[in-house]
Formats: sequence, structure tokens, C-alpha cells
Amino acid sequence: MAHHAVPRWRGRPAGPGGGPTVLGDTAVGRAERTGRTVAQARLGRLPGRLGTVGGADAAVAGVVLLLPDGEPESERRASALSYAAALPLGRALARAGRSEGLLVHWVRYRSRGWNGPDACLAADAKWAVEEVVRRYGDVAVCLAGHGMGGRAALHAAGHPAVDSVLAMAPWLPEDDVAAQPEPVEQLVGRQVLIVHGTNDRTTDPELSYRLAERAKKSNRDTCRFEVHSDGHALRQHQEEVLALAADFVRGSLFTGTYARPVADAMAAPPPLGLRMPLAAGFGRALRA
Repeated sequence: MAHHAVPRWRGRPAGPGGGPTVLGDTAVGRAERTGRTVAQARLGRLPGRLGTVGGADAAVAGVVLLLPDGEPESERRASALSYAAALPLGRALARAGRSEGLLVHWVRYRSRGWNGPDACLAADAKWAVEEVVRRYGDVAVCLAGHGMGGRAALHAAGHPAVDSVLAMAPWLPEDDVAAQPEPVEQLVGRQVLIVHGTNDRTTDPELSYRLAERAKKSNRDTCRFEVHSDGHALRQHQEEVLALAADFVRGSLFTGTYARPVADAMAAPPPLGLRMPLAAGFGRALRA
């Protein structure tokens, strides 16, 4: 397993009822006041089996929590389309880590909205990490999110059970001098990879660069790849993107080593290591 810069954490029970409780003037509080049923976050598991090691079934040694996209403001149920969009990433990671005992769980949010100070998706991600520890004990955890799920992954990284964060085209708020900047201190001691398409018209690539630049100052194990000419869904170069994600997850949770471009990006100072171009044929080069 990869070296941990922070002490490993031993599990404690998840909160009552499974999902996180959010106090004050929040979605939970409003639901209670109006008499509506409060939804709970849930874990779902991608179909498939663990691999075998030495002829025996592999034990669960690591878990990826897949955090789909969401919306800035909404109390509607989580979108089925966002889960469908995250499936290719989840399947690619499950295949890549099967022999090492990797499981991939998707997180079913209580609602699809971040909802300002409620930060509902981040709260659900934190609950999901606790639930993983309750089920499997002291295992390596990677938070992998897309869009608003990428923001949730970055926010929830401070949980002591989290080893690494994969943020794909993360949705980040515009800089505002009157508001606190997006936090980065929770990323210290974690392996962090941000991937963003240069033609993304939904989330601003420059904002993810600025966040990565701030994170790199206190956490050298931060890198960012740019997928030139690709958009928010990262479909145009999907093969390369999925291969990059798989290499990062296996390296951060199990092997402690990365493909040369990822290792170079981690080691390089800004801006080079934070504007690393994803080369065409990345996945094919690894298989050669």
C-alpha cells in the first residue's frame, strides 16, 4: 500500500440512521419544519466481483467512492443521468484495481444540490467514508468525483480515512473577495489529481488551476492534467482520461508508483505540474 503522510485512522461507527445530520437552517431543518421525510444518503456498488490472489478471493483492500455531478442549488432527488454519466469511470477503476481488492461504490446523494452553506454533497461524501470504514475497517479510500462531485471530493478529503482525491472537471465557485476561498488545508497528506478539459463551458478550468496552485503550496502531492480541446464530460479523449484515472487510483491506493507523466506532474513545480497536457494514446502506452 502507498505510504501515508498522515497517521492511519481506525474506524468509528457511522452516525445514527446512516446519513449525515445537518443542523440549523439547512435542508434537513427545513424538511423537519415542513413535515417532509428527510432523505438519507446511500451507497450503491457497481456490479462485478473482486479478483483472486494466489487462487483465493481477494479481500477488500481499497474503496473508491464515486461522487456524481450535481447542481449548485436544488432539493430535488439526485439525478439518474448524473449516475449514468459516472459509470464509465467507475467501471474502469473497478477493472483496474480488481486484482488488488478494490471495490467501487457510488454515493446516492440525499438531493442533487450543493445548497450553499449546507454543502450537502460534501456532507454525503463524508458520511460515505464513515460508512466504508464501518463496513470494511481500515482500508484505503479514494474519493473520485465529477463536476459538483469533484468539489465534494475535494471538500471531504479531510476525513482521516481518505488517501487520495480524483477531481474531474470540478465545479468551483467564482473568486469572491467577500467570501472565504475554497479550502485546501484538508488536502495535506493526500494524493490529489485534478483533470480538466480546456474547452469546458460548464466549469471553469482556470478556477481548478487556481485551487491546485494554492493546494500545491502546502501539499506537494498535487497535480493537474489538462485535456486539450475536450469539454466538461471529457468524452472526446475518454480512453486516455480513464487510463489516467486508473493509473492514479492504483498508484495512490496500492502500488505507490505512477506512470511517468503522473510522477513528473507530481514532482514538477507550478505551473508545469498543474498544466500537464494529457498525451494522446496515454492508455495505449501503458499497455505496450
